[in-house]
Amino acid sequence: MAKPKGQSKGSKKNESFQNDPVSRENAPAYKKLYEETIREKLREEFQYGNVMEIPQLKKIVVNVGLGEAIKNPKLLESAVKELEIVTGRKPVITKAKNSIANFKLREGMKIGTMVTLRREVMYEFLERLVGIALPRTRDFKGVSQKGFDGRGNYSMGIKEQIIFPEINYDDIETIRGLNITIVTSAKTDEEAKSLLRNFGFPFRK
Repeated sequence: MAKPKGQSKGSKKNESFQNDPVSRENAPAYKKLYEETIREKLREEFQYGNVMEIPQLKKIVVNVGLGEAIKNPKLLESAVKELEIVTGRKPVITKAKNSIANFKLREGMKIGTMVTLRREVMYEFLERLVGIALPRTRDFKGVSQKGFDGRGNYSMGIKEQIIFPEINYDDIETIRGLNITIVTSAKTDEEAKSLLRNFGFPFRK
């Protein structure tokens, strides 16, 4: 999968601290749901001959692009703080890879922030996204089915970070959106869609 736009070359090295093991008495509910229910449903639906073929979640990337941070660097500080609150992990700063004179953008300028979630924290974030955050979206009617990339990965945009209950409306400086990319091991969009639907993903019909 291609890197999110603006991601710096060294960002992969910074992913390790985002996913340090956390002491837990029980596995996340969505991880148990996958292992005990979803995996078998997918095996029956697509008639996989090998259990290794059954699609699974690999990682979730949450990204906030902030072109306006060029003029107001403080916006980046608040975005980093909010993303850390939402994901429970410390974000990394993304920098421009190229200079664009028309936008007064120079290579290396800080233009966003992102977090890559794996393992338990990935399942916990997905559970809160599906069960709590998305239903809080204004006039919510489900998410688009057009976000698949043809390789089993799904991307979606969130217009307002305040749909996450962890964000205190009185503490935010501005309403901002974020992008979420769910990377799976599915070989086709159809398989990936079935995987997410079994997690309760509310696709629009």
